[in-house]
Amino acid sequence: MSGHSKWHNIQGRKNAQDAKRGKIFQKISREIYMAAKTGGPDPDGNPQLRLVMDKARAANMPKDNIKRAIDKATGAGGADYEEITYEGYGPAGVAVLVHALTDNRNRTASAVRGDFNRNGGNLGESGSVSFMFNRKGYIAIAREDLDVDEDTMELAAIEAGADDVQTSDEVFEIYTDPKDFESVRDELQKEYDLATAELTMVPTTTTEVPENKVEQLQRLIDKLEDEDDVSEVFTSAEFPED
Repeated sequence: MSGHSKWHNIQGRKNAQDAKRGKIFQKISREIYMAAKTGGPDPDGNPQLRLVMDKARAANMPKDNIKRAIDKATGAGGADYEEITYEGYGPAGVAVLVHALTDNRNRTASAVRGDFNRNGGNLGESGSVSFMFNRKGYIAIAREDLDVDEDTMELAAIEAGADDVQTSDEVFEIYTDPKDFESVRDELQKEYDLATAELTMVPTTTTEVPENKVEQLQRLIDKLEDEDDVSEVFTSAEFPED
């Protein structure tokens, strides 16, 4: 790995995400609907649905919301969503990858392009930045009150099937191949409390964001995440330490 601390960026955005919890539920409901409609309503036989349901539980989404989304997917009619990825650059040349789930391609493209243009970025062509990211499983274990040293955690993670472990004063960050993510997560949570466990896009190299560009880049990310059709936003940003 590049040494990029995903945990630092996650923590820096946690309060903003909490403030958008209602909208997050709406977006996850759409992902559940899509996964159930394409792969069936049984999570045991539908890995994608199983992962999205895990995401819903991690966000403390009520069980009734999850059930409604699955029931809607198995009923007649319903919206016809498609997955689209937008790629571009933000302030300071930061690569930005946007995953969307939409029933209106033109509406979503217009909204995403407008967010880039109004916030110091440029929407690029397909393939312009996606090569800078790898799909990875990501697991974070907070070190506070955890009496485990780096060597012990690294051995446990590797034995569970992880690819890489990065350690800071605050957290152990564990990366896996996407296909191994669930098995590694399930094995580690037998012994440890997991602060975060998700499939994500990890940049192969990062871009340090100068102080005078932090606010503008943060505004671009916030605007993109606030779009109803946008499900996930990934960047190569390395924000300065507070």
